[in-house]
Amino acid sequence: MKPILGYCTNVHAGADWTTTQANLARYAVAVRERVSPQEAMGVGLWLSNSAAESLGNPAAAESFRVWLASHGLRPFTVNGFPYGDFHQPVVKHRVYEPNWFDRRRVEYTKQLATLLAALLPSGQGGSISTLPLCWGTPAPTAIQLDLAAAHVREVGEHLHALRETTGHEIVLSIEPEPGCAIQRVGDVLSFFHEQLWQRKTPAETLRRHIGVCHDVCHSVVMYEEQADVLEQYHRAGIRVGKVQVSSAVTVDFARLAPDERRQAIEQLHGFDERRYLHQTNIRQANGEVRFYEDLSQPLAEVGDAVALTSEWRIHFHVPVYVQRFGQLQASQPAIVDALGALRRFHPDVTDYEVETYAWGVLPAELQQPNLAAGIAEEMRWCAAAMRTA
Repeated sequence: MKPILGYCTNVHAGADWTTTQANLARYAVAVRERVSPQEAMGVGLWLSNSAAESLGNPAAAESFRVWLASHGLRPFTVNGFPYGDFHQPVVKHRVYEPNWFDRRRVEYTKQLATLLAALLPSGQGGSISTLPLCWGTPAPTAIQLDLAAAHVREVGEHLHALRETTGHEIVLSIEPEPGCAIQRVGDVLSFFHEQLWQRKTPAETLRRHIGVCHDVCHSVVMYEEQADVLEQYHRAGIRVGKVQVSSAVTVDFARLAPDERRQAIEQLHGFDERRYLHQTNIRQANGEVRFYEDLSQPLAEVGDAVALTSEWRIHFHVPVYVQRFGQLQASQPAIVDALGALRRFHPDVTDYEVETYAWGVLPAELQQPNLAAGIAEEMRWCAAAMRTA
């Protein structure tokens, strides 16, 4: 099936259904008019638990399906990561609640799956990205990991039942993220082999309906090579159900002149904002890597910026068309690497979602005159990159 490109609407999310639909009408329709005026455009839906509950009956879901089609918006994937208000003044660690040990996460994800099956066009599959079990501190116990695996298997069984009744094949895609219980490719392999695939649901059902969401930015922050990660998933028989096209902030101080190092630190202060976590990995010249759960922490440790020779990688999704801004860089080349590796190792992946949710907290120099214009430019850049990968 031909790949579908869309963008994640958590960038203009609403805590309730009324606000969510109003934002789709205001922004998603405007993006489509800019990039796909003659045909439907993919949209990655984000629905809070409250919004999902409002669409919980068949009549409401059908009404939404008709509304999307009438506005030329083609649903194909759902971001099932944030459960509550993703644009409250301070989100930080709240985005990981409830975790996969909690029944609320199970019921929310099953509800999203049922709704997505009702929204998908005939014959089309879909995907749901979800958090990588929990925040990683404290580390989950063996009992908690087994419980999370049981909950994920339960959702897999629900997805199998939906496929049997609706014909739509939906993949629950676990999204590794820096600082979480699953943050590297090795963590994925360990969870799938040691907990998820052990028992109960037949392996074929699990392999079909449970996979990973590959977020390019997250792998960059963890100093993982895109091709290596994607090849390991391929060799392990783990399905990539969804790709989030995203770009991190990076700076290699060793390559900068003394004055440029000061400028880079000044710029990084502009990315230290209070709403979201911006996990940061810093690699020293000797190869040692130190993890900080938020950008504010390493910035507070900087004495003389001129003395810095380390490389910083920051979990801050910047527009994917950006390459360099001042003394900082975006990890755009990793997107190109990922697209090429996906073609080699996972040619059946169909769900590609641009996920720059941080437009509202970007420094002024990266802002666009309006949100729809910025998202449209991202979509155009990504479409071109996919054509040449």
